[in-house]
Amino acid sequence: MTTLTVLATGPLATFQDLGRHGYAHLGVPASGGADRGSLTLANRLVGNDESAATIETTLGGLRIRVEGDVLAVVTGADTSVRHNGVPVGLAATVVLREGDELAVDPPVWGLRNYLAVRGGFDVEPVLGSRSTDTLSGLGPPVLTANVRVRVGRAAGEWPSVQSAPANTEHPRVVVLEVDEGPRADLLHAAADLGSGTWVVGADSNRVGVRIDRAAGSSYPLLTHRENAGELRSEGVAHGSVQVPPSGRPVLFLPDHPVTGGYPVVAVLTDTAADLAAQLVPGSEIRFRRR
Repeated sequence: MTTLTVLATGPLATFQDLGRHGYAHLGVPASGGADRGSLTLANRLVGNDESAATIETTLGGLRIRVEGDVLAVVTGADTSVRHNGVPVGLAATVVLREGDELAVDPPVWGLRNYLAVRGGFDVEPVLGSRSTDTLSGLGPPVLTANVRVRVGRAAGEWPSVQSAPANTEHPRVVVLEVDEGPRADLLHAAADLGSGTWVVGADSNRVGVRIDRAAGSSYPLLTHRENAGELRSEGVAHGSVQVPPSGRPVLFLPDHPVTGGYPVVAVLTDTAADLAAQLVPGSEIRFRRR
């Protein structure tokens, strides 16, 4: 049986797959990987089903040692991946032998990385998912140093490719594409999400990305219409852009609550939701209507 030992986790490391869907009526968030494109790419590169459990890291710092042999890959934020101290490339598979170590450095751009191993991680599923939900506490516990993890045996055919082009574009302003939300009409006529740029706040997490105008910006915050009234709580989706009374929008990520009482004025596209998951505090963003 192949296992790995977590030597260091960085700021946050959790198990993530594609989430636990179908339980919103019970108040259970879907959770799952924040950057689903990077998660599924990692699984494809090692020959797993796209929904296999991976380790999601935040701001790097993950370091593991293997007991046995395994095929591994790291995708996501632009970072250096080191095999026994030697850089091996991002989104490039590497064979780890008995006693080998793999390390994920802090990214030079982006926030989250995904470590996949051939066969997936064999952790106990909760409601059909191996995802750690930081809001409800469901799923495996947050990873800590010295934890041993078993590698599963649920791999498919051997992957036809061993690497994928890494994203080396680091735009100063990240453009997020959105569709109009169901409550866009509740904003004041002069309020425009797409005007000017926004800045990501330090209080962002897997629940949501909180944004504000930059200091000294000439663009206003968003305001609700005077006759909007009080909105009843209603279901909200992954990628929803919700505007509380403060006028500072929140972009919902996978661990978001299943209901909300503030207007959802836009919804991120799937690609934009993955990009939002890579935004670090201080990032500048702009919204563009699809």
